[in-house]
Amino acid sequence: DNGLARTPPMGWLHWERFLCRTDCATDPRRCVSEGLFVEMADVMAAEGWRDAGYEFVCIDDCWMAPTRDEHGRLQADPKRFPSGIRKLADYVHSKGLKLGIYSDVGNKTCAGFPGSYNHYDLDAQTFASWGVDLLKFDGCNSDTLELLAEGYRRMSLALNKTGRSIVYSCEWPFYLRPVQQPNYTEIKQYCNHWRNFFDVYDSWRSIKSILDWTALHQDSIVKIAGPGGWNDPDMASIYVFLSQLVIGNFGLSWDQAVTQMAMWAIMAAPLFMSNDLRHISPEAKWLLQNKEVIAINQDPLGKQGYQITKDKNFELWERPLSAQAYAVAVLNQQEIGGPQNFTFSLTFLGNGLACNPACSIRQVLPVSRDWGVYSWVSSLSVEVNPTGTVLLKV
Repeated sequence: DNGLARTPPMGWLHWERFLCRTDCATDPRRCVSEGLFVEMADVMAAEGWRDAGYEFVCIDDCWMAPTRDEHGRLQADPKRFPSGIRKLADYVHSKGLKLGIYSDVGNKTCAGFPGSYNHYDLDAQTFASWGVDLLKFDGCNSDTLELLAEGYRRMSLALNKTGRSIVYSCEWPFYLRPVQQPNYTEIKQYCNHWRNFFDVYDSWRSIKSILDWTALHQDSIVKIAGPGGWNDPDMASIYVFLSQLVIGNFGLSWDQAVTQMAMWAIMAAPLFMSNDLRHISPEAKWLLQNKEVIAINQDPLGKQGYQITKDKNFELWERPLSAQAYAVAVLNQQEIGGPQNFTFSLTFLGNGLACNPACSIRQVLPVSRDWGVYSWVSSLSVEVNPTGTVLLKV
């Protein structure tokens, strides 16, 4: 227990939106370069993102030079990061933010840059000397599952040995799952959060598949989540890094964006945006900075939510919160037609205890409003748009 990630980490990372763009000559504002991260840090500090809780500015794959330096250390691409990572970290820190970086457990990263295999201690020391605050550790190009597991364990120990507080984001279970069931008890001993599923894409199909997978496997993953260790629906979530939020991009309708934000809060998922904060709509900004939703995601009790019933196209999810409260999500997976009503008994919630003998209910999304006080035996009727979600606090 490194004392970090007491609530799900929040921040921004470059992958889903900016991918592995390395040609800064033809597209300087969209390439993976120090300029991109400086500009994002500026926006996060000036436009309320930091104050809303998004504290990490994260570099994903493709930041490195093609080879290590003469001392065997990783180095940033000198053309795209001419000042080096240490100065970039200092700048990010000056804005009241933290810097995340990327490496890989194998010989090469997923994009073919130098990996950390046989360099775990050296790379951990390098990241610490640069002032890095989070490491996303990918799992490409590891020869065997034994080497994969050994690498994740060794990097965890190496990071702790540096004496610097570095959040450790793993992709360990994602690479195990095709072959064997992950040992989440062990994984939580070494990692602060871990990716379970494929990269999230800027599409409803991707969001829906993540939710379906989570519900199918909730018996094995919900119980392990809590302060210090979190399930990442797509670690590269809401696009390949953690739980990347693709809100503010191109592929989701408004109702689908509401669903992603509501359900990532229910699932106690790390909230890592992958979008262009320099050009984001007021509506997307309102949703991503919504204080009530973020408070649910960051609830100090630290329990992950779960699906409690499914009826045709409707799903009912709940998440226990501190102060005897619950977050409740009603999700309509239907993709045709208009809004539909879902009615359920409040005795469903909290094993019958959430509203016993009475409870107040507030709607948080898609708009906030108080619904009043209900008795334990009441039924609730909720109107939900296709592919939309209504998020309540009980």
